[in-house]
Amino acid sequence: MYNKHCLALACSLALGAPLAHASSQAQSNGFVEDASLDLLLRNAYFNRDYKDRTNDAKSWGQGFIATFESGFTQGTVGVGVDAFGLLGVKLDSGRGRNYRAFFDTDSEGRPVDELSQAGAAVKLRLSDTVIKYGNQFPSLPVLAHDDSRLLPQSFTGTLVTSNEIEGLELNAGRFTADSPMGDPARDPNRLKSIDVLGGSYAVSDDLSLALYHSDIEDLYKRYYANLNYNLALTAEQALNFDFNLYRTKYDDGSTAALDFGGDGQGDRNSIWSLAAKYSVGAHAFILAHQRNSGDAGFAYDYGDGGASIYLANSYYSDFNRKDERSWQASYELDFSDYGVPGLRYKLAYVRGDNIDTGTDNEGTERELFNQVSYTVQSGAAKDLSLRLRNSIYRSSTDVGPDLNEIRAFVEYPLNIL
Repeated sequence: MYNKHCLALACSLALGAPLAHASSQAQSNGFVEDASLDLLLRNAYFNRDYKDRTNDAKSWGQGFIATFESGFTQGTVGVGVDAFGLLGVKLDSGRGRNYRAFFDTDSEGRPVDELSQAGAAVKLRLSDTVIKYGNQFPSLPVLAHDDSRLLPQSFTGTLVTSNEIEGLELNAGRFTADSPMGDPARDPNRLKSIDVLGGSYAVSDDLSLALYHSDIEDLYKRYYANLNYNLALTAEQALNFDFNLYRTKYDDGSTAALDFGGDGQGDRNSIWSLAAKYSVGAHAFILAHQRNSGDAGFAYDYGDGGASIYLANSYYSDFNRKDERSWQASYELDFSDYGVPGLRYKLAYVRGDNIDTGTDNEGTERELFNQVSYTVQSGAAKDLSLRLRNSIYRSSTDVGPDLNEIRAFVEYPLNIL
């Protein structure tokens, strides 16, 4: 019933809303003429050193991510197809140190030598509204696929995206399968269903709003709100404020609530973050505060995607434990002003406290995050990108194991069609 209401709302908006510009479908050149085929070569290395444990996680792999997007046939209703093919090849790993988000394991606990997956979706477009059914990569605050390791996570279902009014995007959908990173199976986590509804609106170039709702069957119902405002001070200086809020009502007996400190009986959670960013020339300084409250911590990736946490203090740790309060201070540098366009650096320090550990001891955690990235701007290797990130994480005994983590990525996109 929820899904029918979502589709009805999106279609009514598509048909009834005044158009702010010539529709995308009216400008369609055809199925083949607007088609694209891209191949992303991704070499990824992961090393998580648990300081007081012997079983560290170390994996290295080569990924091939091919994506095909057709155009839409001409006419009132356009028809198209999107497809993808994924291949991950193990370069180094082993039993006892395999990282499961890179490679699945066989019956003896050894990482597989390679894994592959293919998927496709059919899409229809009416005016500026697209209905897509099949395997896809949603990127919504309450349903976001994770692409932070070797191969991306995907979902199977229906998603309606409407852009009939300039600046306004509306989304409604229902998904019934989740294929996580490192696992070629279509739905190993047995997702029953997740319904999503919401949208975002750019009030102006400097102000945007978003509001979303989701319902994961037998786990939780969630609301999300965002307010983003940019204030230009001078030609070289600006302030940006980004506010994010999630409110969650866990279903009775929800395993997600139990995993995050609840008792499984009507647990609720609220978590918000506010980040203030001051930019001056090539430099940016960020201060952020994040606060969690309720009967349990903030759970995600239980069918809504490993990137469904649009909060300021999300790095290695997400600082999302029960009753946790966290502060961030970070710095960003764009080397373009120093003659090296494409080179960027980020340093962040986050500290969380007041964690309810279920004992008399208050839990604390802290993380020092460093990331440097570079994208080649021209020449034969144009768009080749390199990224190296490091997290140094420490916490009290009741929170989690101390660790040092390194992730390295080399990516090269190829436009075939």
